[in-house]
Amino acid sequence: MTNKKILYKPVDPEIEKLAQLHGGTHEAALEVLKDLSADHKLNQTTITETARVLHLPAHAVHGLATFYSMLSLEERKKVLRVCDGPVCWLKRASFQSSVISGQSSVIGEWEKQMPDYTVERTSCLGLCDRVPAILVEDEQAGPVEIQDANKVCEGWRGVTTDYSKPRKGEVRVMIALIGKIDPDSIDDALSHGIYDGLKKALQSEPTVVLAEVESSGLQGRGGAGFPVGRKWRFVASEMKTPRYIICNADESEPLIFKDRVLMDTNPHQLLEGMIVAGYICGASEAWIYIRGEYEGQARRLERAIELAEAKNFLGENILESGFSFKIHVHRGAGAYICGEETALIESLEGKRGEPRLRPPYPPTYGFRGQPTAVNNVESFCAVPHIVKNGAEWWRSLTDDPTPGTKVYMVLGHVKNPGLFEAPFGLTLRQIINDFGSGMMKGSTFNFALCGGAAGTIVDDSLLDIPIDFASSQKGISLGAGAFLICDQTVSPIAVLRELLHFFTVESCGKCTPCRVGTWRSLEILNRMVSGQGRQGDTDELKTLAALMQDTSFCGLGQSVAIPMKSVLTHFGTEFAKAEKQLVIASPKGEAIS
Repeated sequence: MTNKKILYKPVDPEIEKLAQLHGGTHEAALEVLKDLSADHKLNQTTITETARVLHLPAHAVHGLATFYSMLSLEERKKVLRVCDGPVCWLKRASFQSSVISGQSSVIGEWEKQMPDYTVERTSCLGLCDRVPAILVEDEQAGPVEIQDANKVCEGWRGVTTDYSKPRKGEVRVMIALIGKIDPDSIDDALSHGIYDGLKKALQSEPTVVLAEVESSGLQGRGGAGFPVGRKWRFVASEMKTPRYIICNADESEPLIFKDRVLMDTNPHQLLEGMIVAGYICGASEAWIYIRGEYEGQARRLERAIELAEAKNFLGENILESGFSFKIHVHRGAGAYICGEETALIESLEGKRGEPRLRPPYPPTYGFRGQPTAVNNVESFCAVPHIVKNGAEWWRSLTDDPTPGTKVYMVLGHVKNPGLFEAPFGLTLRQIINDFGSGMMKGSTFNFALCGGAAGTIVDDSLLDIPIDFASSQKGISLGAGAFLICDQTVSPIAVLRELLHFFTVESCGKCTPCRVGTWRSLEILNRMVSGQGRQGDTDELKTLAALMQDTSFCGLGQSVAIPMKSVLTHFGTEFAKAEKQLVIASPKGEAIS
């Protein structure tokens, strides 16, 4: 029998180099694919080569490449992404009939104006204070109209929102230094007290610092409101090591942009909070998982990390305390589901961002199967102030049962939309009148979407309910602190349709209730807003909402029911009219088709 040599083709040296650049393990898969996609080299061949280099099955890498919206196997030019989130939809009134589909007239107009670009729709870009918003390659732009195309081609990116001047009634803590420091200067940060909280923490035992955070009553600012100190105690008490800290900066939910502003204006505040968390939890390594659309913010964080390392606030033996800590920045690639903490961890491990079955929860079994504390940007930003000034000071900032301050966002038909910081317990009327400067001229209040895309849609009967983490029991959500105010020109059914469009597009597809329930609900709402409602549509929407809430695998599908149930409760008459095939007007009076 003749011996035959089996010849193996050498792996692609370029891909091998990329893999080593990102750590060389299976966790590098997504980052390698992102680099290939950015160079327009992502295809079946490079997917197979990536799998070979990282010792992964080719089908697993292909699954990654087809899961994230910012990756594409098709050859593309430079990419222009046009946001079709609810706030951009509301602003882009004259195009509302078509924005929901990728083949919309808005997309077509951009294609005509910018033929050198591949123009795509995209879900909310986190630029809700700069609508209408677009992403030009990895550069954020807004407000930008189609008539601005020539300026966009020349490098113009709109005008950023200035939050340096506080609004009347604000109590600023986390955004107190906006406009006062250069976010790219650590010396500026130090001169204004950044890292003083860390210095104080390192002079005490971790258990003492943890007790202070617990005593403050700080609740997570991502929307759920879980006590931060309690979560950290779970992690610190675990016997397994290593332990990890993860910052959830995958701010992908429509209406919400506070974390972007916090990272952009004071990145060292975030780093300080994470370092304190690491000290408390006994962790030595952390990751900031930031959405892929926040490239500018990711670069700013990386610069801040380098500066902090140079001053020994990060790295080995921080300030000669014996405590060592590293922070890495990890970019997502376009997936709202990665805001769910277990899906985020899966993505960070180089997998599709699909949620895990819980329990076990991340504090016991998180990143790499180890104890992990996952908190969002705003939660970490509050911690240094509590450590520096004390729990009693934090509690003294408000009369509401929920201690401390909150960063809020008010949008829509108010005179002064944007971001502000204030104590808990504000009413919707105060948010509109005191912080939003009232309704726009010619507008009267119709309804508000409260909390975010997964929040409640309420009418004027709830204008005077104090809002905090407990107010959802009274029908009005705080969520992440976002409020979209809509006037008499807007149909609540049309807004619900836009929300269901978002959830349908962003569903990971793992479970049938969410995958099919969101699609079916959107199908019904599309008919209703185009004057083709049918008898029984409202009842079916109620059934679908209950089904998704009770049986969806994770919080995405479960939370879809919140706006659905609330709008059906407060605007049943509108749905009854829609079933009788009455055309629903969109803002500015056009019929939505």
